[in-house]
Amino acid sequence: MSTDSPDLPIVQHWIGGTLAPSSGDRTAPVYDPALGTQSKVVALASQADVDAAVAAAAAAFPAWRDTSMAKRQAVVFRFRELLNARKDELAEIITSEHGKVLSDARGEIARGLEVVELACGFPQFLKGGHSENVSTDVDVYSVKQPLGVVGIISPFNFPAMVPLWFFPVAIAAGNAVVLKPSEKDPSASLWMARLWAEAGLPDGVFTVLQGDKVAVDGLLNAPEVRSISFVGSTPIAQYIYETAARNGKRVQALGGAKNHMLVLPDADLDLVADSAVNAGFGSAGERCMAVSVILAVETVADALIAKVTERMAGLRVGDGRREPDMGPLVTAQHRDKVASYIDLAAQDGATVVVDGRSVQADGAAEGFWLGPTLLDEVPVDSRVYTEEIFGPVLSVVRVSSFEEGVALINSGAFGNGTAIFTNDGGAARRFQREVEVGMIGINVPIPVPVAYYSFGGWKQSLFGASKAYGPAGFDFFTQEKAITSRWLDPSHGGINLGFPQNG
Repeated sequence: MSTDSPDLPIVQHWIGGTLAPSSGDRTAPVYDPALGTQSKVVALASQADVDAAVAAAAAAFPAWRDTSMAKRQAVVFRFRELLNARKDELAEIITSEHGKVLSDARGEIARGLEVVELACGFPQFLKGGHSENVSTDVDVYSVKQPLGVVGIISPFNFPAMVPLWFFPVAIAAGNAVVLKPSEKDPSASLWMARLWAEAGLPDGVFTVLQGDKVAVDGLLNAPEVRSISFVGSTPIAQYIYETAARNGKRVQALGGAKNHMLVLPDADLDLVADSAVNAGFGSAGERCMAVSVILAVETVADALIAKVTERMAGLRVGDGRREPDMGPLVTAQHRDKVASYIDLAAQDGATVVVDGRSVQADGAAEGFWLGPTLLDEVPVDSRVYTEEIFGPVLSVVRVSSFEEGVALINSGAFGNGTAIFTNDGGAARRFQREVEVGMIGINVPIPVPVAYYSFGGWKQSLFGASKAYGPAGFDFFTQEKAITSRWLDPSHGGINLGFPQNG
């Protein structure tokens, strides 16, 4: 894709500790979603750019790997302090390119900061084990070492938080990182690259490679790149997992979701209604942990829909810089795709209770607007139910019982997040044991684990066994050596050609 606006700012790569113009002429437009106008141009990497980025990271890795833990820790601490002090700057960049409300942008940075803070304590996660005298005068111990150059491919919906799930852990563990951000909102990554430089990170340890599929495939196929971390849609996650694994790389590939909220008759319906609106329409529904389906037990469905509808009537949609409740979608194409599901729902027999296509937004008429939408009685064989919509569309499916609700959740292709709302402890405990989903909320609508646990789903929501951040993140970005050691005294046992035995 190219642009015919040469006077707009160009978002470049960050290679070797400095801005690096692209070697080719391919570019893509970057929009201000609330204004509906192009604000920047992003360079799209050529294969030569991929090679240069990987080479810079590979050259920087040995010295960073050999830097003491104390010195690495000081750099990570400094990055944390700078990020915390200037988070409002980053939030403004996110809002200008993604469209989310400023308070939501600050929220994603806060969740990313949790992982940076975890990474500050990385020596605890890099300790090996030691067993003395496992055989006569023989000790065995283990050490954890970094992988080398690692690749991160991040999505548009969280241009700060998702990269922050990965690169603080990878860098703290001694790796060199090549980050490929989304071309839809690429500037946050450059801002964080400059922050790393100010924090004292050596040139080349953190690289930003702007681009599209050429950049992605370049990282997947580069022999020097030892691992790939990805968050995005399921088809792309599967492609990345299969391609990277075929090339012998470690892979964290987090895919799509269709998150359900099961509401039992004893639930607090006011809490449920608040939670459904917050989790369904925050960040315009462009969250992999957004609640997109309410499974309402029939006896409370009508009352719950009334409460949700009442709350939706008060939501303000507009330019995120004006602090409304919800901003625009990221692009016009994505807005149109999400809106098409509302037509499909009506065709399939669902009731459109609230139609967001007629929203009056507090922003430019050309903005990429779609208001909160509520659908009732959505058929479970409709694509509206089975596919990830990734927008502000909340579907209600009526169920007769707890058992029917759990069966529906477990029959789906995804297993990312789910929640149950109930005051019955036995039902909640049974739910957490029986539901086939990786992250579960009990009266919590968006159960994103804190940084010292790990993030990831089941089934088609996660390809590969490794989750993000937490202990799983440190395991992913390191490799273990087991060392068997014997220091001989002057009178050793001599030659023995028999098979070694413990004793």
